Amino acid sequence: MYTDLPIRKIIHVDMDAFYASVEQMDNPHLKGKPIAVGGGGKRGVVSAASYEARKFGVKSAMAGTLAVKLCPDLIFVRPNFERYSEISKKIRQIFYDYTDLVEPLSLDEAYLDVTQNKKGNPSASLIAKDIRARILNDVGLTASAGISINKFIAKVASDYNKPNGQKTVNPEEVLEFLEQLDIRKFYGVGKVTAEKMYQKGIFTGLDLKQKSLEYLDANFGKSGRYYYHVVRGIHTSEVKPHRTRKSLAAERTFSENLSSEVFMLEKLEHIAEEVARRLLKSLVAGKTITLKIKYSDFTLQTRSKTLPYYISDKSMILETAKDLLYQEKLSNSVRLLGISLSNLNTEKKKKPELKKSVSVQLKFEF
Repeated sequence: MYTDLPIRKIIHVDMDAFYASVEQMDNPHLKGKPIAVGGGGKRGVVSAASYEARKFGVKSAMAGTLAVKLCPDLIFVRPNFERYSEISKKIRQIFYDYTDLVEPLSLDEAYLDVTQNKKGNPSASLIAKDIRARILNDVGLTASAGISINKFIAKVASDYNKPNGQKTVNPEEVLEFLEQLDIRKFYGVGKVTAEKMYQKGIFTGLDLKQKSLEYLDANFGKSGRYYYHVVRGIHTSEVKPHRTRKSLAAERTFSENLSSEVFMLEKLEHIAEEVARRLLKSLVAGKTITLKIKYSDFTLQTRSKTLPYYISDKSMILETAKDLLYQEKLSNSVRLLGISLSNLNTEKKKKPELKKSVSVQLKFEF
């Protein structure tokens, strides 16, 4: 097939309903019951849902009031992020027993490069199985895993046999796996993009693969090149033990909807102050300010502005956020405001993506 790019052994470990599972582990009376981590009141939002709750359609980012309508017996539990962080550190320590190339994505998922590993085990599939068993025995929680030649395919595969399962996509299976994949399963294709692809007759990886690079560039902008390569098994991003922060943000959900920009200025000041505090703590600055607005009907809008210089000062963040707020008329009353700073001075210039076709060795042991 192909021999131009290095073949890595990548595992993506994803904890099963992590926040909810921790709560069920710590509170035995919640086991087997539909629970939601988050707020169940008028303004509450679901942060995570147990699998028992998911059967009713309850999912993260859903309004608590809607979640209760879908599942009347739903039990709401206040989030305990200190506890989740404590458990996450224990799980991460298990990862380090196998490799130092661990790239956490969040508290509940991470990439591991086990091409060369501390156990001297040539099988990434067996390593993933061993890691999942360790997590269950040492921590008490289940995890799922995806195993393949790069981060993209490993992440997609980790969702296949959830909960408490794993899927390996061997090198010789990569192209067929991607061709048969529903376009909605492609990591990086959101709901809006999926709908756009459907309208253009792209429903599977094979449909996507038949589109030229020029076509994808013209219809999907900068993401077009990414789609063109990943559907061919090309994703050269390495597992990075120390991920570079790309943005920093703070937001607030209000107890009552706000209907006028005037009432939002004080809220924005507090949010800008929090962003500035986090910037100072992280010793970073940024050029692009984004204002996030969530309306009372839960529609989301973002407005951004990129400055010619880096900023980290509260007053400059606030002034730019104010400009963005008054940029256009609000379309509804507002339930949430957020400010983020990106284009940080920690980012490095990206290396150009390889345009070669990928090559795999059919006897590569997975």
